Amino acid sequence: MTLRQREKYKKLVAFFQGFIILAAEILMFSYVWYEYYEPSFEADTFRGADIMMVAVYGIIVFIFTKLYGGYKFGYLQTMDMIYSQIISIVCANVVAYIQLCMVCRELIQAFTIILLTLLEMALIIFYNTVMSFVLARIYPPRKMLLVYGDKGPMELLNTLHTRPDKFSIEESIHANSDKDVILHKALKYDGVVIHRVQPELRNELLRLCFEHEIRSYVVPNIADIILWSGENIHLFDTPLILTRNHGIGVIEGFFKRFMDIVISLIMLIILSPLMLIIALCVKLYDKGPVLYKQERVTKDKRVFLIYKFRSMRVDSETEGARLARKNDERITPVGKILRNLHLDELPQLINVLKGEMSMVGPRPERPEIIEKYRREIPEFDYRLKVKAGLTGYAQVYGRYKTTSYNKLKLDLMYIEHYSIWLDIKILFFTFKILFIKENSEGVDE
Repeated sequence: MTLRQREKYKKLVAFFQGFIILAAEILMFSYVWYEYYEPSFEADTFRGADIMMVAVYGIIVFIFTKLYGGYKFGYLQTMDMIYSQIISIVCANVVAYIQLCMVCRELIQAFTIILLTLLEMALIIFYNTVMSFVLARIYPPRKMLLVYGDKGPMELLNTLHTRPDKFSIEESIHANSDKDVILHKALKYDGVVIHRVQPELRNELLRLCFEHEIRSYVVPNIADIILWSGENIHLFDTPLILTRNHGIGVIEGFFKRFMDIVISLIMLIILSPLMLIIALCVKLYDKGPVLYKQERVTKDKRVFLIYKFRSMRVDSETEGARLARKNDERITPVGKILRNLHLDELPQLINVLKGEMSMVGPRPERPEIIEKYRREIPEFDYRLKVKAGLTGYAQVYGRYKTTSYNKLKLDLMYIEHYSIWLDIKILFFTFKILFIKENSEGVDE
């Protein structure tokens, strides 16, 4: 059986992978419930509720694992899969423990649920390691052809090379080469990556790949993202794509603002002791100011003062504004810890409460940096259709050192596909990436 034939069964294989790990986690909880927790509850109160407890646990685990991408077998790297499933099982077991306490109407011993969590973590690590080894033999990396335009493909190649288990770029060819040569080469590979290629050649490559069942990976431009957000309509027998480009609607905006107020207020109350400790650490290190205030730009180009815990030396901008670099000498030891854990951003909850920012949205940039980006990317102002955010789509799916053009595309995907559910999903994903170093390490020189 060829690779293309095996590809047809990949989703079925992924389904059974997810089913097996979910079933194992439910069985482990069932054993803990029947052996350790159920006997201590009053029989009259819990008669007939055993199945419900186990079923609810399975639903909770499934929701968290699905939310954090823990079932994306063959899509995420092995360590990403393990991390996603571990954070899912921790969240699910915390909820399960709270549920048990509520049912029992008292704080119950947590040792058993902690032990269950550790055993499930061990199972997740073992299962995903073994399955990754097996799947690597069944589905080796695809042999790919890269077709690129005038703007070099080095950034894309560096990204693809991080997934040697999935992609193997066997050959690269410039879009200005002979068209027949490019099309002939495309037929020899399992997939074609199309990077900033002129529309005529791109369309021919897409048709060729579609006809011969060859995978095509197209790097979208701004116009593509605008079209994705369009609404499919028909004018009699003519299909049309309608793009409105109006940002977030009035009703959605109302609920978004309501969610911002509630979440920021709750977080400020809960995190106030931690924020006080951070403020003391920043102050005691060098006696400088605790907060760092800086002009940033939000919706409709309005300028506001953003608040952060100061993570750099007081004289860090004597040479002008610039992004933090990897291993930046201006960052203080206290600031390094704050930045790695993203704790320096906590005072922005005040900006959210004031209405200057939202919990989710494009990250706010300085006016002078926006001017610089605008000269290179005229569409950069498109991201100012919504309020700046404490976290955002580009932060969850990108990295700190993702290029400004790619960040813009990610921000536009958020704006053009906005929903309250998307905001909730991004907030949960933000918790997932807090401890991933590459999301806070700074740009390269």
